Amino acid sequence: MSAKTTTIEKQDTILQAPNMFAVLIHNDDITTMDFVVDVLVQIFQKPPQEAAALMMDVHEKGAGIAGVYVFDIACTKKFQADRLAAEKGFPLKLTIREVAQ
Repeated sequence: MSAKTTTIEKQDTILQAPNMFAVLIHNDDITTMDFVVDVLVQIFQKPPQEAAALMMDVHEKGAGIAGVYVFDIACTKKFQADRLAAEKGFPLKLTIREVAQ
């Protein structure tokens, strides 16, 4: 029996960075400022001072970016914030938007 030789050719693989998505948090007249800060700290891992500044920015401008993530993580963070808001009875609105690269 003769040995069989296999040749493997190297193929260049080009990896692309994944698309990124911003989770936007929107202002409303019912959700408390303290709750928004808590969401930003607990779910989006913002330091308290940064969370408070972002909350004020959202309050004044109507919306702000809570974080930028790959799609699956953006969806998970939005889901966690939606669930927490529902548990507390707040109509907090978050949306996801693709970030241009």
